This record gives sequence, structure tokens and C-alpha cells, in this order.
Amino acid sequence: MGQDKLIQQLTECAMTCDMCYSACLNEEDVTMMARCIELDRECADICRLTASILTRDSENKESYLQLCAEICGVCADECGKHDHEHCRKCSKMCKECAEACRKFLDA
Repeated sequence: MGQDKLIQQLTECAMTCDMCYSACLNEEDVTMMARCIELDRECADICRLTASILTRDSENKESYLQLCAEICGVCADECGKHDHEHCRKCSKMCKECAEACRKFLDA
């Protein structure tokens, strides 16, 4: 996967996480969704930051990619615990993004 494609995937993952946490805020039991909301926000933030770091070709990009893959994985696991459609979509996107970060690191 090329760097431009990864930047696009990171941006899409961030937007999917944003949509998920916004939808979680509208769920009947928001307290039950608190960890999901928190991780969605963290994942969106690290994806945006990692995309920016890649755009600048920072010497620290490997560290950001590793952290991004880790946070995306944790977010995917949490979203995967919920039956809401927005959580299922977010879980899938986060898994794909984590894998893309790892593949880019291995290349």
C-alpha cells in the first residue's frame, strides 16, 4: 500500500470514528457507550495525526504508525462488542486501518 492510499484510509477511519461516537451519544444508554465514545475519539485523533505525520514524512512516522495500529485495534475490539450498525462499521474500518498501518511498517 502506498503512502497516499494509507493517508486516505487514515482519514476515512477518523471520519468513521467521528460518526460512531456521535451516534453513540444518541443511544438510549449513553453510559454503557462511554468507553466506545472515548476510544472512537482517541482513534479519530491518532488517525488524523498519523495522516499529518505521513504527509510531512516525519522521521517519527514509524512510532505514530505503531501507536495508530494499536489504538485502532483497541477501538475495533470495543466497537465490536456492540450491536449497533455504526459500531459494526467502525469496528470493521478500524481493523482494516490497523492492518494497513502494520503492512506499511513491514514494507
